Amino acid sequence: MSISQNALSIFALGGVNEIGKNMYVLQYLDDIVVIDCGGKFPDETLLGVDLIIPDITYLQENKEKIRALIVTHGHEDHIGGIPYLLKQLKMPIYASRLTMGLIEGKLREHKLLDNELFLIDSESTLEFGQIRTAFFKTNHSIPDCLGVTFYTPEGTVVHTGDFKFDLTPVNNQYPDIHKMAKIGSEGVLVLISESTNAERPGFTPTERIVGEHIEDAFMKARRKVFISTFASNVNRLQQVVDAAIKTNRKLALLGRSMVNVVSIAMEQGYLNVPEGMLIEPNVINQMNPEEVAILCTGSQGEPMAALSRLASGNNRQVEVLPEDTVILAASPIPGNERNVSRIIDNLFLLGANVIYGSGSSTGMHVSGHAYQEELKLMLTLMKPKYFIPIHGEYRMLHHHQLLAESVGINKEDIFIIKNGDVVDINNHTARQTRQVPAGNVYVDGLGIGDVGNSILRDRKQLSEDGMLIIVITLSKIDNKIISGPDTISRGFVYMRESEELLKQINKLTIKSVSDTLKKNGSSWNILKKDIKERVGQFVYSETKRRPMILPILIEV
Repeated sequence: MSISQNALSIFALGGVNEIGKNMYVLQYLDDIVVIDCGGKFPDETLLGVDLIIPDITYLQENKEKIRALIVTHGHEDHIGGIPYLLKQLKMPIYASRLTMGLIEGKLREHKLLDNELFLIDSESTLEFGQIRTAFFKTNHSIPDCLGVTFYTPEGTVVHTGDFKFDLTPVNNQYPDIHKMAKIGSEGVLVLISESTNAERPGFTPTERIVGEHIEDAFMKARRKVFISTFASNVNRLQQVVDAAIKTNRKLALLGRSMVNVVSIAMEQGYLNVPEGMLIEPNVINQMNPEEVAILCTGSQGEPMAALSRLASGNNRQVEVLPEDTVILAASPIPGNERNVSRIIDNLFLLGANVIYGSGSSTGMHVSGHAYQEELKLMLTLMKPKYFIPIHGEYRMLHHHQLLAESVGINKEDIFIIKNGDVVDINNHTARQTRQVPAGNVYVDGLGIGDVGNSILRDRKQLSEDGMLIIVITLSKIDNKIISGPDTISRGFVYMRESEELLKQINKLTIKSVSDTLKKNGSSWNILKKDIKERVGQFVYSETKRRPMILPILIEV
């Protein structure tokens, strides 16, 4: 069934059955609007991969229909893929002020500033063909977050963005509950709502309690204070600045993303830092330790980030010393727990006083995502006919479905989709019967999508069993071996201690070359294949390892 036969279609290219790389698409006939374009960081199985972004094959095939990219807020899992998207497709971008500032920073870095950028706020209205778009304010852990309302001839579709209901927000950006209720009272056909904390009962604690705990920790600290959080959590950054002011500490920044975000947030007026308060990291050691606070990246245990380098003693400008205080003002994203635990262990070994963990009593972090009662409140305000839970792993989507059922939405009107599953709506009736291409695209250095499964398999093999390089020089005249084989081991065996094994490999290689030349002549492909097979079988029988075997034939 082609898309033209369906009036309204909704699908995700990223962000369902996973945490990260959020990208959603709404299409009405020949008008396409894209919501967010995020990235996610690879796990340890994706060796050498820097970032994972959505597969945009469908958008490339329908590029003439794309009217806009609307960005709900400035977190990496919603904006991280934008530079890579724009290298393949041009489209106008609509975002609020801080979000746009963060996007512009990325586009500058990638030399892509020729793109059309349009500022919006909660009062903006836009028209893209037959899709009219309006916005409403939500709370989250970064300022300027928006929910999006799409008015189509089929009915109203609401995308919540990331949200919670914090009624005492530290930045005074209150959730627009009255506007949400009005949208719901006018009738919502489809609600698309985030599911990150659908497993957690109750309400999310307010951000204000974190500010109090940070201030308390700063007061009690006897020496330097290190505090690590998400660079994009501007509200938390302001709380750190306020605590440093109250305890007469200067503030240093460690980590490129922290420096970038603080610079953009100050420029845009979202972060108030007194003049002269920020210091360069290279002057920290010249100051009394009780006069310094260091704000750094790495709260998720990223190996190359500032906190990880501090924990392993590899930061050239500053070190963590006994009785320094280290605060982790973020909770680990699922999958990062082990890395974070390792850093905490290392910090304790250095003698630091480490403060970490969430909660309302002493915690240094509260979530920016709605708990169960807030998710139910959003469902109740919007009163949708159909519901699509997004932004979460499968168990989160499942729990969100149960919450929707508990507030009166019929089970058959709830669609738990996978990336690429299309919900088609015709005559106000929804069904899910087809898919569009969706998946992961790997960014490695400057390459986008050029790292496939075969390359990852090779990297895995190299990382586990190493490699053997076998160099042989053959005579062009009579195909006899002139020199070699010279066998080089990298990551397989230590050559000095394995001379006998390498001699046997060389003998076997000579025999393999000789036998193959007699049978098949001088076909280099067959020669290489036979060396790989024979040496591979022998090496496995002797060592139970499977190194990558790389024969190099030189003809002179």
